[in-house]
Amino acid sequence: MVQAYILIQTEVGKASTVAETISKIPGVIQAEDVTGPYDVIVRAEADTVDELGRMVVARVQQVDGITRTLTCPVVHL
Repeated sequence: MVQAYILIQTEVGKASTVAETISKIPGVIQAEDVTGPYDVIVRAEADTVDELGRMVVARVQQVDGITRTLTCPVVHL
């Protein structure tokens, strides 16, 4: 199992809608709208890194109102 945080920038005024929409995507554990340089932070999981990448590109980045994403895989040191 691979987990990651996905940091998302949105168009002005779209953070709540984006977080709500993303929270319904399979594999998304949590989606919160926040303040700061990013507007939404998502915690997601998938069986493999490839599946995680496909989820981000094919599902998350297609949500209306997103302008940029940054995916940060969780590592256990």
